[in-house]
Amino acid sequence: MERLTDEERFTLKTGAFGAVFLVSNADPGIFAMIRESFAASGVMAGASGVVKEALTTGPQPKLPRDSSSEVESMVLPALGEAVEILRRKSPPDVSTYRSVVLTAADEVARAHGGVSPAETAVIERIRAALGDRPAPPVED
Repeated sequence: MERLTDEERFTLKTGAFGAVFLVSNADPGIFAMIRESFAASGVMAGASGVVKEALTTGPQPKLPRDSSSEVESMVLPALGEAVEILRRKSPPDVSTYRSVVLTAADEVARAHGGVSPAETAVIERIRAALGDRPAPPVED
C-alpha cells in the first residue's frame, strides 16, 4: 500500500462529504439536516485505515452552494477519482470507501423518517459514480 498525498486524501473527502451533502439536499429541512449530519459523521468516524485517515484529517471540502447540479458536477467525478486512487494505491480500501460512502448516504436518507424518491435517485447516482452499477438517467 502506497501512502496517499494530501491532494488524494482531499479527493476522497470531497467525494464522501459531497455525497452526504447531495443526499441531505435532495430532501431538505433544517431539523433533518442536523440529524443527518450526526448520522453521517458516525459512519465516517467508524471507517478504518486509509479511508478513516482521509475522512478525518485535513481541511473540509468547499462545495458550491448555488445549485445541486454544480455540487453533483464536482462530487460525482471526485467519487470516481477516489475509487481510482484507491485502486492504484490501496486496493483493499476500495470496498471500504464504497461502503462508507454508501452507508453514510443511506443513514442520511433514513435520518428523518424514511427515504424519499429524490434521495433514492441521488444515492443511485452516487452508487454509479463509485463504479457500483450503471448511472440512472437524471430527472429534471
